[in-house]
Amino acid sequence: MPTYNRNFLLTINDVDMIEEALRARGRELGRTRAAQDPTDQQALQAIDADLKAGEDLLGRLHNQKIFYRPKDTVYVGG
Repeated sequence: MPTYNRNFLLTINDVDMIEEALRARGRELGRTRAAQDPTDQQALQAIDADLKAGEDLLGRLHNQKIFYRPKDTVYVGG
């Protein structure tokens, strides 16, 4: 029986592309939700569930990043 591949070889550009695609999908779902009939609760719940899944994935990607902070100079960030 085949097993899942747990080692992914993704570059920073690959991750950026995935994040941008998820953000674009979220924008599209937001527009769809705004145009949706407010009385169609089942459709709204499906859209909301899809939005939440995308946001959760974006959050997990963000939490796995290691952000660089220079150690030999004073870092001023915002």
